[in-house]
Amino acid sequence: MVSVCFYFQVHQPDRLRHYSIFDIGNHDYFDHAKNREVVQKVAKKCYIPMNKLLLKLIRQHQGRFKVAFSITGTALDQFARYTPYVLKLFQELADTGCVEFLAETYYHSLSFLYNKEEFDAQVALHKARIKELFNQEPRVFRNTELIFNNELAHHLQAQGFDAVLAEGADHILGWRSPNFLYTAVTAPHIKLLLKNYKLSDDIAFRFSNKSWEEHPLTVDKYVHWINAVNGNGHTVNLFMDYETFGEHQWEDTGIFSFMEHFPSAFLAHPDNNFKTPSELAAQYPAVGELDIHAPISWADLERDLSAWLGNRMQTTAMDELYKLKDAVMATGDEKIIDDWRRLTTSDHFYYMCTKWFSDGDVHKYFNPYDTPYEGYIAFMNVLNDFALRINAQRPAAKPVITETPSTLIN
Repeated sequence: MVSVCFYFQVHQPDRLRHYSIFDIGNHDYFDHAKNREVVQKVAKKCYIPMNKLLLKLIRQHQGRFKVAFSITGTALDQFARYTPYVLKLFQELADTGCVEFLAETYYHSLSFLYNKEEFDAQVALHKARIKELFNQEPRVFRNTELIFNNELAHHLQAQGFDAVLAEGADHILGWRSPNFLYTAVTAPHIKLLLKNYKLSDDIAFRFSNKSWEEHPLTVDKYVHWINAVNGNGHTVNLFMDYETFGEHQWEDTGIFSFMEHFPSAFLAHPDNNFKTPSELAAQYPAVGELDIHAPISWADLERDLSAWLGNRMQTTAMDELYKLKDAVMATGDEKIIDDWRRLTTSDHFYYMCTKWFSDGDVHKYFNPYDTPYEGYIAFMNVLNDFALRINAQRPAAKPVITETPSTLIN
């Protein structure tokens, strides 16, 4: 028997506008027009047609077809604001009983690496929003960009989660297969579900690549590859960005047709089934322990943190942001707190990445800046304004200050 677990990540950040030093004093940091434009564009190309297709497939297969989502709080907020029909479709998917919604940080942040208290707060906010919108209480966790290590597993086990998703990185697995469940050495009671990155990326990245030796990827070929796992694995975890369908891989590539016909072909084998992450964790045992001390992720070739913390601009911006945390919370101002939390979104730091080599095109995707330096300057100008806002709220307290952009780019 082999199970397929489809997991889709849905995320839209609150992109900053090109905030210059002359904008300091204006507390509206976000590019509302761009955010509306992007989410409406992706809704038309991906969210609406794909949600409708999933609803069709679930009904067609009478509950045998199942998927899982993790939708960030920032995406949910933008759906409610700009594309409420998308939110309605996700709620219809939830009502089928065949779709599981996972927990993550509300703001798609790297908060676990910087402030555990803030991490817990963002996870609680996200779980409450999932309960409110979809009437589910998440039992499985997906950290931002699949960032994972032993410490996170231990923390999540204490929070009561049943399972956590992670990247099936070769340097972690060695000779072992991602098609089994594991535990971390620090957390024996929480299951570790690993992405089969080869089979996932065949859809997410290689599907329309005509120079790929396996192009075109047909349903029969793909099902044959998955069936080969029978007897040598319990599950094939296909984890990918939801925007793969219609946005990263355009409709004219045949991506929707591929997805429409895949479930029938896969379920034709009597031993095959689709399962959600919670179902996998409940049915299959862990076959071993993994020791993952240094954080891994699903980003880029390195599968590490270098996409967000690989240069001094990124680390300085992150450090300065989290230095403000206590002062921000001390204001008690809900608007200041929410604005600050929207700045914790990992995309802001991804835009500052200077890895312009094999991963360059990935970092340019939906990037509002022409260069990573522009992203850094805008972000730090916003932080300088934040310091002024906080100081105005706390006149008797010691003033907070932030690093200025020029110290790093001159």
